[in-house]
Amino acid sequence: MAQDSPLDRFKAVLGGTSRALADEPEIELAFTADAPTQSGKHIKVPMPARTLPADQVAEARGFADGFALRLKHHNAALHLKSAPHDAVARAVFDAAERARVEALGSRGYQGIADNLAHALDQKLRSDPITRARTRDEVPLSTAIGLMVRERLTGEEAPAVAQPGLTLVREWIEEKAGADLDALRMALDDQRAFASLATKLLEDLELVEGDQIPEDTDDGGNDDDGTDEQDQGDEGEDQGEQGQGEVEARGEQSEAESDDGEGAEAGDEDYEDSEGEAGDEGEDGMLPVRPNRPFSDLSPQFDYKAWTTSYDEVIAANELCDVEELARLRSYLDQQLIHLQGAVTKLANRLQRRLMAQQNRSWDFDQEEGLLDAARLARVVVSPGQSLSYKVERETEFKDTVVTLLIDNSGSMRGRPISIAAISADILARTLERCGVKTEILGFTTRAWKGGQARENWLAAGRPPQPGRLNDLRHIVYKQADEPWRRAKPSLGLMMREGLLKENIDGEALLWAHNRLIGRPEERKILMVISDGAPVDDSTLSVNSGSYLERHLRQVIGWIESRSPVELAAIGIGHDVTRYYERAVTIMDADQLGGTIIEQLAALFDKQ
Repeated sequence: MAQDSPLDRFKAVLGGTSRALADEPEIELAFTADAPTQSGKHIKVPMPARTLPADQVAEARGFADGFALRLKHHNAALHLKSAPHDAVARAVFDAAERARVEALGSRGYQGIADNLAHALDQKLRSDPITRARTRDEVPLSTAIGLMVRERLTGEEAPAVAQPGLTLVREWIEEKAGADLDALRMALDDQRAFASLATKLLEDLELVEGDQIPEDTDDGGNDDDGTDEQDQGDEGEDQGEQGQGEVEARGEQSEAESDDGEGAEAGDEDYEDSEGEAGDEGEDGMLPVRPNRPFSDLSPQFDYKAWTTSYDEVIAANELCDVEELARLRSYLDQQLIHLQGAVTKLANRLQRRLMAQQNRSWDFDQEEGLLDAARLARVVVSPGQSLSYKVERETEFKDTVVTLLIDNSGSMRGRPISIAAISADILARTLERCGVKTEILGFTTRAWKGGQARENWLAAGRPPQPGRLNDLRHIVYKQADEPWRRAKPSLGLMMREGLLKENIDGEALLWAHNRLIGRPEERKILMVISDGAPVDDSTLSVNSGSYLERHLRQVIGWIESRSPVELAAIGIGHDVTRYYERAVTIMDADQLGGTIIEQLAALFDKQ
């Protein structure tokens, strides 16, 4: 990417604003496709699309402002001393402090307040409070955080959270309404605010008196104790803030495990510890089998993996249980009801074009075969007349299999991955009606910034030029011989929080290609759907910057020049025509369904 691109300029401005807002010149800001995080002076905010849509820009600004304000107004050491040990109570305590910091920092700055509000609205869209139907389903940390924000800023909770908040508001007001009112008086004093927040936890019966940590008087200045904050931020904030963001997505049950995670980690280990943060909800999943060895590669491929021991090829239904798959599939269907009609019309058009190629044709006036009904009059008038039969001609439509290889990287989260999933679903159903078998695959990694492979490399003493340093996760959503109805729920897995991580396209392409080569069908088509170049921070940090991209080009060139597989690609907001000979780029994910079908139709129409 050019250094003077709009995205780079926006990143530079955002970093400068964060440094000025926090009064901290050493802040480092980066974009991420996963959940935004802060670890000490390292800030990661959601990466907007290349066209910098206004809502995505506001979201990135909101997270950047929130993290900068935390560095400015939050004393991590004091917070740690006052925080309760119980997981739920700790999550509530953190949410209240976050509301204090943002209210304090945005006071008198309407732009900051607007950015924070937009970021909050985006976070809440994936929070369980938006799906709660009973009081027990409402996460207390989210609800109380919103009510503290109302008290401190006068701003109502976003509309998306109002129904869930209504379920618990009366109970919270009855138990701790006076405590909430008192918090406003301690906005500028973190120590006093923590004391009032602890009283709130007691009144809500989340903690008992003997469970509250004893506070001491050596916590430094509440808001401006930069010396003590510098000592604690590198470690405590890494665990605490990472926990806070997880809780904001509704996973408050994991708050306790993050209390002190990385408490003694320095800057040198920052990348390693950060890589583990993207695995929420998937810990303990074991690989089904390792990927194929690299013996299949052409000898000129200058590419290797440090180890393939931790890679996995896994069926979608093995990554979560049946009930969760059904819930995710239902969520996908509801989200894209309006899109399904349009894509279905296009799919029907593709079906007509395929069926037209498979129409029966006949050779008439034959000596033998089936009796031609159009010649019945001739048979009656002249029974001895020959050439009254017809013979069906062999169709020229080749037995075909189609593989859709979908990029499951973090940058696909949101609308692109949803549309990719529903388009693949409808396409599989359509091609099945036409007798064309369809396989749907996805590719991502098991961790951010390297997983067990990177740990193995670190333990070996960091040898130079190690090659790929992440654990691959290749997902089979639908096998070619599997009926569509049986595979339909599996596509909902793409909606799962935390599934989408980094993308190593070259190996994924080889994996999908090798699966196709083993198929018996005469014609094999592989279509890749991606929104960016290969990215794996762990690998690129210790190899050349073009390591993954060069390998992808080599794999594509090898398939296009030497393989019987027909290769095509669709880029979402990313120019893939510089990689693939047969490719198209779309700028809006809404165009994906129609583009897939038009590309396939063109392949089938090709003589």
